[in-house]
Amino acid sequence: MSAAAAMDATAVSHNATATAASALGAGGGLASLLPEVQTLELLVAVSIFVAIHSLRQRRSQGLPTWPLVGMLPSLILGLRGGDMYEWITGVLKSRGGTFTFRGPWLTNLHCVVTADPRNLEHLLKARFGSFPKGPYFRDTVRDLLGDGIFGADDEVWRAQRKAASLEFHSAEFRALTASSLVELVHRRLLPVLAEATESASGAIDLQDVLLRLTFDNVCMIAFGADPGCLSQGLPEIPFARAFEDATEATTVRFLTPTAVWRAMRALGVGHERVLQRSLAGVDEFAYDVIRRRKEEVAAGRGGRSDLLTVFTKMRAEDGRPAYSDKFLRDICVNFILAGRDTSSVALAWFFWLLDRNPRVEERIVEEIEGIVAARKAAATGEVEEELVFQPEEVKRMEYLHAALSEALRLYPSVPVDHKEVVEDEVFPDGTVLKKGTKVIYAMYAMGRMESIWGEDCREYKPERWLRDGRFMSESAYKFTAFNGGPRLCLGKDFAYYQMKFAAASILLRYRVHVVPGHPVAPKIALTMYMKHGLKVTLSKRDNKGSRL
Repeated sequence: MSAAAAMDATAVSHNATATAASALGAGGGLASLLPEVQTLELLVAVSIFVAIHSLRQRRSQGLPTWPLVGMLPSLILGLRGGDMYEWITGVLKSRGGTFTFRGPWLTNLHCVVTADPRNLEHLLKARFGSFPKGPYFRDTVRDLLGDGIFGADDEVWRAQRKAASLEFHSAEFRALTASSLVELVHRRLLPVLAEATESASGAIDLQDVLLRLTFDNVCMIAFGADPGCLSQGLPEIPFARAFEDATEATTVRFLTPTAVWRAMRALGVGHERVLQRSLAGVDEFAYDVIRRRKEEVAAGRGGRSDLLTVFTKMRAEDGRPAYSDKFLRDICVNFILAGRDTSSVALAWFFWLLDRNPRVEERIVEEIEGIVAARKAAATGEVEEELVFQPEEVKRMEYLHAALSEALRLYPSVPVDHKEVVEDEVFPDGTVLKKGTKVIYAMYAMGRMESIWGEDCREYKPERWLRDGRFMSESAYKFTAFNGGPRLCLGKDFAYYQMKFAAASILLRYRVHVVPGHPVAPKIALTMYMKHGLKVTLSKRDNKGSRL
């Protein structure tokens, strides 16, 4: 319909109303119904306008923008399919890799969404200073993350980044991460898996087990404390439960208008009530560890290499502690959030992909067994259960490295991320960005773009990462699972080591089978959990290589 047609429709509506009014007047008391008829006229006119507007928007943009509610109805309809990330991918493909989402009137849900590597290099590197996390992101996560590195900008971010970078590259820290991982995998993970093979049902939620592994590991590294999540019987740990609930409640804020969640916080209702309760549990654990660590340092017993101890020892120019207890809490909570999910979520999707691609699993096992054979373990008296991979052996697992990278390409642990524009900008693809615009870069969608990865982009194909049998990395603006530019993930190397060590230790000993019919879908969260977990059964691998 054209604008002229709309005017004709409105004129018809007016004429109908006049005729009705005349008839009602002739009927005497029926004239009192005139206001109701006028209201009906208004509703008809508005309905016609909305229909015309929707059709025009659909023709011009491919995604309708409705009066008052913006594109929200389209988003809701897209979510009916159960996968928001696939909906975003479809829209981005139809719009050439970038589109503007307009939320409801008087909300802060407007943003530009992109999956164009040129745009990512622009915002993550070339114009890094113009694209901070921004006040919207910072305010949304502040209750959980405070002033920690995950949401910080400017000098606060730079100071933490510099201190953490020095620590991550120290020999003491590398020794701590390696030793704690060996302890967790061989004294906890493998016994838990062995117990599962002997249980009546035989099924276990592998995602839950892997989350427990990485949660314990990152707590050891960040706090120097072991919460004991990965123990036989898989006990409920109050701090882990509180941290999980706080993360989920914070995610809901991003899907809620700011004024609404702030009002809910003030009233202590809904997901904000859950957040307040869970934050109390997080803070109780964190401040107790901080208090005990400061006592150790004061008594000269601060010989640990974890992040909390390092930051606790730092002093300002006047000799006083450089950081408050609140800031120490923020630093550690941020590193737990960053370090817990990247490896565990990636491993869960990795094992699911292996179940669907047995050819890839066979090649990984061949590579692992070749490394084990080269060690000549039989001559040292090692047996299967005692074999511990050495760092140089893990480094030689090239195909496994490629297979994990391919899993991260298709299922990045952080499916979307956020920036905010501090001054007017123009993306390389021509998209105009006004000051204050929120920018969402969609890593999940990038892995499914034929323009980036070719026609086979949806295939699980580790070979795309190999050149003459050696792993070759891709541009951080094409493969953004670990971010890029100045905010490139500090723990990237450790994450790969952790994933390879755990995966190789499992695959050397077990075949992992996803329970038939188990539903697998991503959960809408800060990280790409599987909504229903990953139910698997394990069978012991029966070959000579694993018994060296």
